Amino acid sequence: MDEELRAELLARREEDQRIRTAGKPGDRLTPAQLNEWHRIDEGNTLWLNDLVDRLGWPSISLVGEDGAQAAWLFAQHASQHPDLQRKFLGLLRDAVAAGEAPPRHLAYLEDRVRVHEGLPQLYGTQFTQVVLEYRWDPFPIEDPEHVDERRAAVGLSPLAEYAATMNSRHSSGGAAAGSSTTGDSAPVG
Repeated sequence: MDEELRAELLARREEDQRIRTAGKPGDRLTPAQLNEWHRIDEGNTLWLNDLVDRLGWPSISLVGEDGAQAAWLFAQHASQHPDLQRKFLGLLRDAVAAGEAPPRHLAYLEDRVRVHEGLPQLYGTQFTQVVLEYRWDPFPIEDPEHVDERRAAVGLSPLAEYAATMNSRHSSGGAAAGSSTTGDSAPVG
């Protein structure tokens, strides 16, 4: 295991999560916090791109489970670079096939990319706030009758359970401005 690389991933993850949990639930972030949020995401996206160009996807055997989770979070938060996010998706897909990344990470990133491309998601991991009703609903889902089967296959809870968790988590009026939600005991992503 590359302990130095793992330590760098974990330090960057800590900063990623710090800005996403700044303030109280329901509070809007200040313009300075939003700028910092975007700066952190930009830095992590470009850093991850350089890393995968040199070493490939940060696998569990290379950086441990927590290091691999950090890399996945940076890919999730790379939405400002859709071309890189699609590149990360392909690399993560290969890592999952090789048993070097959790399938649930692939489910979240697959859905994130699909939603940003205007396609229905497969696993129901991406939610949007219904503002006037103070609730969160999933973005459209492809073949919704079988979503729970797909979710179970990658180790995720049933969609109804996940939706209830999402709505109870954000019942105070929603997440901070610009945040998105991942649920299923994942870091804020």
